[in-house]
Amino acid sequence: MPLFAFEGKRPTVHPEAFVAPTATLVGAVVVEAGASVWYGAVLRADYSQVVVRAGANVQDGSVLHGPPDMPCEIGPGATVAHLCVVHGATVGEEALVANGSTVLDGATIGARSMVAAHSLVAAGADIPAGVLAAGSPAVVKRDLAGTPAEWWVQMNPPAYRELAQRHRLGVEPAG
Repeated sequence: MPLFAFEGKRPTVHPEAFVAPTATLVGAVVVEAGASVWYGAVLRADYSQVVVRAGANVQDGSVLHGPPDMPCEIGPGATVAHLCVVHGATVGEEALVANGSTVLDGATIGARSMVAAHSLVAAGADIPAGVLAAGSPAVVKRDLAGTPAEWWVQMNPPAYRELAQRHRLGVEPAG
């Protein structure tokens, strides 16, 4: 896996985490136990720290970064799905940022909330816990409980923890 130190700061990856061989981690990146960073993801912590908490997953092609003094934190069990950008923002515990979404500087996504696919969470926005937010800019649409989106929020953390362990133990060059 491409890990790069930058100005004396180097990535820290827990031995029980999975970082895909084509993911790129630069600088003050922390990937905690049971977390996963998938193929083609880029976590660049040159201005501010990027932290992927225990059991969280950052999926294929996503980019995590932050401006000076604005860390990027992905909470325990949270999901940043395929092709997302999270920039200097906080994603709460077991929250889900769906495919193609962007979360900008200083925004906060509450625990067990879902940002719908292709949404834009504006800088400084505060999406509360347990809701579905969607649109550009993203706004709260409804409580998550009892919706089909709730299934994704509940199912994704354990499914990706299990899949990450399979990849950690079973992926190898094919040629």
